[in-house]
Parts: sequence; structure tokens; C-alpha cells
Amino acid sequence: MGIFDFLSGEFIDVIAWTDDTRDTMVWRFEREGHEIKYGAKLTVREGQAAVFVHEGQLADVFTPGLYMLETNNMPVLTTLQHWDHGFKSPFKSEIYYVNTTRFNDLKWGTKNPIILRDPEFGPVRIRAFGTYSIRVTDPAKFLIEIVGTDGEFTMDEISFQIRNIIVQEFSRVIANARIPVLDMAANTADLGKLIAKEISGTLEGYGLSMPELYIENISLPPAVEEALDKRTSVGLAGDLGKFTQYSAAEAMTSAASNPSGGGGMGAGLGMGLGMAMAGQMANQGPWGAAPQAQAAPPPPPAPVEHVWHIAESGETKGPFSKASMGRMVTEGGLKRDSLVWTAGQDGWKPADEVMELAQLFTVMPPPPPKA
Repeated sequence: MGIFDFLSGEFIDVIAWTDDTRDTMVWRFEREGHEIKYGAKLTVREGQAAVFVHEGQLADVFTPGLYMLETNNMPVLTTLQHWDHGFKSPFKSEIYYVNTTRFNDLKWGTKNPIILRDPEFGPVRIRAFGTYSIRVTDPAKFLIEIVGTDGEFTMDEISFQIRNIIVQEFSRVIANARIPVLDMAANTADLGKLIAKEISGTLEGYGLSMPELYIENISLPPAVEEALDKRTSVGLAGDLGKFTQYSAAEAMTSAASNPSGGGGMGAGLGMGLGMAMAGQMANQGPWGAAPQAQAAPPPPPAPVEHVWHIAESGETKGPFSKASMGRMVTEGGLKRDSLVWTAGQDGWKPADEVMELAQLFTVMPPPPPKA
């Protein structure tokens, strides 16, 4: 073996990358002077791609496999200069390894509340958060559009931009879907797929794709959630009289168990509530029998005013209150054959077939007084 053969064997490059991190997307193979020797062995493992850059220009992309960087099996290298100089290659080339596996359990969330119009509660503010996964599908485009000459590019460097895209599309999709707030929890899976589909076009321009996006939670402001909890409690109580007795008993128990909070006032309050409940139970007669004179039942709750939507020329307008619908009848904007819909109604119906709206078309002014 000649001295040249010995030196050539000693200086043959072995180009490979094993990633021991969880967030590295691109890593540049480093050699002093970025010199790649003729006959170097390039190893690309599963879940990787190697981008070959020669003299500042992207030359080729290598998929998983073992490659010998020689002109006889790599046509792209025939355009490169001075590959016949053995281990003294005078040109500069770079190898960028791109991680093509999924990056999972990435977080996203709305920094500020999103305002939308709910058909039952009116304007409401909601927040949402969840997770998503991302992967590189076009290593060459990702290197050109995002990475540039960065020798080590991590997921953190692009996650902020992707979160902004997700929040923007989530706000647009949730506003156009017109799903009631109380029904959003049942539609999070479909919403996640729809948002991922809408984002795919933007990510494709970066050489990326989003295999999955999950909406873990959609929440309302604390004040609204508290009001909903009270509404649920009243609905579960059923009889308001029994609910009042239960609340009084709870207050008495709380005052008795905390005598230090208010001293004698807490004890007096508990005693007063106890006497009031004892008097009420005495009025019911022995063994809890019904009293002879029944108190008048409380009036029923006021009916909930409906809001209406109008279908016109393939578009939906609204919601409108009944008063607004009456003004539209007077102005000619609402006619008998106009299609309308409200919550609880089975499909769209002409306005004159809805009893509550049909009255608007029959209201006529009284005859004028005699002169």
C-alpha cells in the first residue's frame, strides 16, 4: 500500500448524525473548512433526510440509505469541480441533516379571549388551548424558507409562528361555525380537523405539515361560568321552596361550625334560621303533613324571547329580536314568504307559518276617528 492510499483511507469522511435531543429539527454536519472528501460515506437513517449544499447552492436531497459520494453513482457530483484531487478536495460543501419524524405534544392556546356571537347568550368571550404535532415533509423547501444557514435549528424557533397561525385560524373557524357555546365540547374533534385542514396550505409553503391538532378545552370567563353554575343548581333543585330551605340549612350549619367568624352574631343567625325553619315545619302539621291552607304558588318565570335568523339569497342574517322583525315588516324587509329560523324550530319556515311572527302581518291600524 502506497503512502497516498494510506492517507486517503485515513481521511475518508464518514458523515452521519444521531440525535439525542427531542427538539432539533435541522443539524449541520461540521468539518473544518466544510470540506467533503471524494468517496465519503453518507449515512441517512430512518426519520432523516440529508440536504447537500455545494458552494452556497442546494444540490441534492438524500432519503434514508447509505451513499458513496462519488461521481460514478451520483450524477449531481459530475457538475462539481476538482473531485479528482483525492482527500485534498479544494471545494467547500455542506450537509444539513433534517429530522422528518413527528414533533408531538406541542402546546397552543389563545393569549387573549375571542369574542363571538352566541345564539343563546349573545356576545361572549371564550378561550381555548390544546396540543398539535408537526413534521417536515419537504426538507429542501424548509431549509430555504425557514432555516437558512442556521447550523442547529430547534422546534422552539418556529413554534411561536405556528401557534399564531393556529390561533388565527381557530378564531376564524369558530366564528363562522356558529356553534352554541354549550355544544362546543361535543364538536372539538371536528373543529380540530377543520382547523388543521385550513392551516395545511400555509404550512405547505414552509415545507411542513400538521398531522394532528387537538382542542383540549374551550372555557368561558369566570363570571359567565359562575352564572351557568347557578343556573344549573336551580334547575337541579326543581322546587324553589325546597331549594330555599336547603340553602337556609346550609347557612345555619356553616354559621354553627364557625362560631369565631362573627362571634355571637353567627350563633344568633344560626338560631334565627333554626327557629324560622322550625316554624315552617310546624305549619306543615304532624309527620310532615301538608298544611290546611296552601300558599299561592310563585309565578312562572318570564318566557325567553326568541331571536330569529333570516335566509336570503343563500346567506343567513341575524339574529333579530321580535321588535326588529316587526320594524322589518313595516319597512318591507320581511315578507310572508321569507324563510326564518329560531332555536328549537324544526328547519326553516316561511314567516307567515310561524305563529309568533304571523301576528306581525295582521296588525292593522284602527279606523280614523270621525270628524
